Amino acid sequence: MQRNSRFSLNKHSILLCLLTFSLLTLSSCGFHLRGDYLIAPELQTLSIRSTDRFGELTRVVKRHLVQHNIKIVESYKEDIAQLVILKDTLDRRTLSVFPNGQVAEYELTYTVHYQIKVKDKKPQSFKFEVNRDYQDDPDAALAKSRELSLMLREMRQEAADRILRNMASIEV
Repeated sequence: MQRNSRFSLNKHSILLCLLTFSLLTLSSCGFHLRGDYLIAPELQTLSIRSTDRFGELTRVVKRHLVQHNIKIVESYKEDIAQLVILKDTLDRRTLSVFPNGQVAEYELTYTVHYQIKVKDKKPQSFKFEVNRDYQDDPDAALAKSRELSLMLREMRQEAADRILRNMASIEV
């Protein structure tokens, strides 16, 4: 009996050592969790313009920028970089139908077009899509409506994250 507990203790010690070694290796190689973006100094202060100034995507992007210590300037000045959200659209495509002909599943596609303008540089245009599958149930319309709104919110969050990632990859 004593031999099993000694083996168990050694096994736990080895696992603890391996875990510690793994964490030290990851931290020493420069690995860090996503969300800490290295954005060029020219993009640290931004003016944001949008076709829908009070739209959900614009609010989410502003919130993400502020969370990452990017200063947002309300009035446009020529020497300040500008993020222009040109268009965001949501499309849906039928993936499957029930035997009675009602739609069972959709594919939602959220498309975002935007530009980044920096002084004395040509504007850089970007476009990307965020896709999700959505199962529809006519018997639970209220619950599905709530699920759809949550999914749209999640898609906008992902779109804002992608805009920040793209900004981090821009060489100014």
